[in-house]
Amino acid sequence: MTLKISFELSDRDLNFFRKALKQSREAVRDAEESEIIDAVKEVLNEIRQNEPLPDFVAKRIPQLESFISMLTDDEWQLPEADRERLLATFVYFADPEDILPDDIPVIGYLDDVIIIELVVRELHHVRVAYDDFCQYRDEFDRKQSGKLDPVIRRDRIDRRRQQLHQRMQRRSAQQKKSKLW
Repeated sequence: MTLKISFELSDRDLNFFRKALKQSREAVRDAEESEIIDAVKEVLNEIRQNEPLPDFVAKRIPQLESFISMLTDDEWQLPEADRERLLATFVYFADPEDILPDDIPVIGYLDDVIIIELVVRELHHVRVAYDDFCQYRDEFDRKQSGKLDPVIRRDRIDRRRQQLHQRMQRRSAQQKKSKLW
């Protein structure tokens, strides 16, 4: 038997979570990216050891892993504003004493899931572009099978990355504009 509980978060509610994200990043402004990434990986490992996970948490773990890949992929070069948003998400997620302490059974990760879902929606175009980039790079490398000069490879990968960055910025701007109207 499953039980479906749904609720709607207003813009004011979502702003509360955005503010919490901003505060979490400000709290560790001097932390190195690598320290934040290592901390979120450690939390993910701990969470996996406490299985069975609530499904609403387990469903978000691949999204966090995708965010980690996007942030650590040197060839992707995630824009700074998006990097900061992801780092804030990681800091918030790794903090066991956030809005709802993580050790509260069943609901301890509910606020973390809301934060992740918020960021997934805000970075939708970034994630789609990154997926396209990874697919292009994998296909390019498979077709060339190491026969291409590394400088030419870098130039082609860079060109594709720039195209995708422009596309994701354009689509994100269109999305923001449509929300205003």
